[in-house]
Amino acid sequence: MIDDPAQGPIDAPAGGGLFGDAVPGASSVTAKNSVYRVLARKYRPSSFEDLIGQEPMVRTLSNAFDLGRIHQAYMLTGVRGVGKTTTARILARAFNYQVAARENHPAIDKPTIHMDEIGLHCQAIMESRHVDVIEMDAASHTGIDDVREIIESARYKPVMARTKVYIIDEVHMLSKQAFNGLLKTLEEPPEHVKFLFATTEIDKVPVTVRSRCLRFDLRRVEAEVLARHLAMICDKEKVEVDHEALILIARATEGSVRDALSLLDQAIAHGAGAPIHAENLRLMLGLADRSRIIDLFEQLMKGDVAAALANLKSQYDAGADPGQVLADLADFVHLVTTRKIAPDLVDPAATQSERERGAFFAQNLSMSVLSRAWQILLKGMQEIKDSPRPLPAADMVLVRLAYAADLPSPEEALKRLTSSPNESSGSPTPRGGGGGSSGASAALRSAPRLAAAQPASAPEAKGESAPTLVLNSFSELVALAGTQRDIQLKTALERDVRLVRFEQGVLEFSLAPGGSPHLAAQLMRKLQDWTGQRWMVALSTAPGTDTLVEQAETKEKERRIGVQAHPLVRATLDQFPGAVIVAVRGGEMDPVGAPDAKTPAVADDVAFIDESEDEDF
Repeated sequence: MIDDPAQGPIDAPAGGGLFGDAVPGASSVTAKNSVYRVLARKYRPSSFEDLIGQEPMVRTLSNAFDLGRIHQAYMLTGVRGVGKTTTARILARAFNYQVAARENHPAIDKPTIHMDEIGLHCQAIMESRHVDVIEMDAASHTGIDDVREIIESARYKPVMARTKVYIIDEVHMLSKQAFNGLLKTLEEPPEHVKFLFATTEIDKVPVTVRSRCLRFDLRRVEAEVLARHLAMICDKEKVEVDHEALILIARATEGSVRDALSLLDQAIAHGAGAPIHAENLRLMLGLADRSRIIDLFEQLMKGDVAAALANLKSQYDAGADPGQVLADLADFVHLVTTRKIAPDLVDPAATQSERERGAFFAQNLSMSVLSRAWQILLKGMQEIKDSPRPLPAADMVLVRLAYAADLPSPEEALKRLTSSPNESSGSPTPRGGGGGSSGASAALRSAPRLAAAQPASAPEAKGESAPTLVLNSFSELVALAGTQRDIQLKTALERDVRLVRFEQGVLEFSLAPGGSPHLAAQLMRKLQDWTGQRWMVALSTAPGTDTLVEQAETKEKERRIGVQAHPLVRATLDQFPGAVIVAVRGGEMDPVGAPDAKTPAVADDVAFIDESEDEDF
C-alpha cells in the first residue's frame, strides 16, 4: 500500500524506537548526519532581486513579463559561475508562479518576475525536483535519442504547474543530429512548453538554434560589486574579514560569483573561524602582495635588475606563483597606462597605494615605455606557461624588461644619432652588466623615460633650419642604411639603384631589372626620418650609372683579366690545363703589369679545378 501524500506522514511512536522507547545516541547520530551546504548553494539567488551584476538582463525580462511578451526559448550564455543555471531556474519559477488568495492579498496565477513570497511550486523548482521542470545535462545526454524523449514528452500538458519547462545545461555539447532534431519543436513548441538553454561556448551552438532563441549574455560581476556581496554573506555567517581580502578574492575569481564563494568557503576553513586577513589569504592562494608588485615595477623602470630579481625570489619563496606575479605586473602596467590616458577613470577595486603610485608613474613614464613593457610581459606570461622551470623563465623576462626600459624612444635615438660628438658623449651609456658603470651613469638611467614623457627640447629641435644629418654622396647613404640596421633597404640600394643624380635633398635614379617600384617612396620616408629633412626622391627614365653591385663585379672582372695577363700566371695556367682563376686577393697590379712587391705573386691568386678525378695515382 502506497501512502497518500495529501494525508501527511504516518505518525511515528513517541519514543522514536520500535515500541516508543528512546533510541540510544539518537542526538549524536542526528548531528553527524547533518550535511553542510557550501556557500555557493546556500546563498544561491531565488529571485531576480537577489541576482547581482545582471541589471540589463533583469530589466529586459521585467519589461517583457509586464508587457506579456514572453518568448518561447531563451539562450543564456556567459563565463562560469555568473548565474546561467540560476537564472534559468528563476525563469522557470516565474513561468509557474502561483499564490493562493489570502486576507488583503489577491491570488496570483500568471507569469511574473515580481515574486515577493514563495509560491506553490517555487520551492520544488529551486531545489530541482519539480515534475514539470525538467533539467537535462547536455554533457552527458548528447545524442538524438535524448532529444527524441524531449520531443515526445513535450506534447503532453504539465502535470501540476502551468508551464512545462525544459532546462538544458551546456547545450553546446549536443551532437549535430540532436540539434537538427530539436529545430522544429524549438521553432513551434506547444503553448505550454518553454525552453531554457545555458552554455559557456555560444559559438559552438548552431546559428539555426540561436536564431530561434532570445539570447542574453550574462556579464562578469565587477570586483567592487562582488566584494560587497561577499561582505554581506560574511555578515550573515558571522565571519570577520578585511575589505582588502574580499577585493583579493574578487580579483582572483575574475567576476565569477561561484568561484568567489568557493574561495570564501576555503578561506573560512583555512582560518578556522579566526578573522580573515589579506596576508593570510595571499599565502593560501599563492598571490603576490600588491605593494611588492608596485615595488618590483619601480625597480624594473629604474633598471635595478639585481633588486628586481631579489624581489621576485622573495615573493616566490613566500608562495607566489611566478606567472601570477607577471600577470599582476601586467595589470599594474595597464592601470598606469589607463591613468595616463584618462586620469579621471579610476578603478574602484584599486587600493589607495595603487592609485597614488600609479598616478606618479603615469606622470613620469612615456607611453612608448608602458606599451613596450606591456608587450614584453604579455609574451613573457606565455613563455612561463610553456617553460618547465617557471622561476628562471620569469627572471629572464624581468631582465629583458629592465633593459628595455632604458632604451630611448625613436625621437631620442634619432637625436643622439645626429648629434655632434661633444653632445653625444654626455648621453647615458647602455648597461652591459659588467660592473663598469659609475654612480653618475646609474643616475642617468631614468633620463630616457623622463625625457620621453616631458619633451622639453622638442621646440628647439623644430626651430632648427639646417638638416640634422648631411649626406654628400650616394655611398654615404648606403653606409647610413647599414648603420640603421635596415639590411633590406641597404641591399636594394646596392643591387637595384642606377644613380642619375644625387644632391643634398635630391635623389634621382633608375631601377635595375627586378627592382621594386615602391623603393622611391620607401626611401623618401627613411631619409626624412634619418636626416630630419624632406627629400625629393624620383624614378628616372635615364639609364644612370651601374649599380654598386655591377660596379663591384666589373672591378673584380678587370682584376682577374689583369692577373691572367701576367706572364707567370699565364705560364702556370698553361702548365695545368683546366685551371681557372676563381678569386684575386692581395695588392693591385702596378702599371707595368708586375705585382706589388709586398704581395705574393701566385700562391694566393690561382685556384685549381682538378678535371682528372677518375685517374688513379
